[in-house]
Amino acid sequence: LLALLLLTEARAPARVDDEGLPVPLREQDRDRWDRLASDEGLALAMEAAAGGPGPYSVQASIAAVHAESRDVESTDWAQIVVLYDLLLALAPGPVVRMARAVAVGRRDGPQSGLRQLDALAGEAELERHHPFHAARATTLEELGRGDEARRAWARAHQLTENASEREYLVRRWWNA
Repeated sequence: LLALLLLTEARAPARVDDEGLPVPLREQDRDRWDRLASDEGLALAMEAAAGGPGPYSVQASIAAVHAESRDVESTDWAQIVVLYDLLLALAPGPVVRMARAVAVGRRDGPQSGLRQLDALAGEAELERHHPFHAARATTLEELGRGDEARRAWARAHQLTENASEREYLVRRWWNA
């Protein structure tokens, strides 16, 4: 758990912009990540992984893959998909399936990711989960399907109550 917390916290300085709006992982300046916290988290993640899989150690391993990558494009998405498969075996749930679908889209292309996300549509928890709709919107944008992306951004906007996230989502909605 400590490895996961450290790896998550290491990215905090890059997660919001000067206006306090969220910055997606793809757009984060990784030079702003806290290298000391990241290095400590990576060491603890390796130690935890050696102890066998558990939900926190697998989540820490996923965060470690991100921490070791210089950018989103060079991320080992195949490894992340395998880790999500393991996490699904240990702690199944719709949010984990959603995150796996996003990783599949990064590994195999946005059309594959959208198929995976659309297969999850209708799950009550995800229908109320704004990141699900934001993930669909991003994927639809990557596929050049602007009208559908705008509808997905609008749905994500409707579902969040956080003011900075609402502002970010409305900007994405209008720029889609």
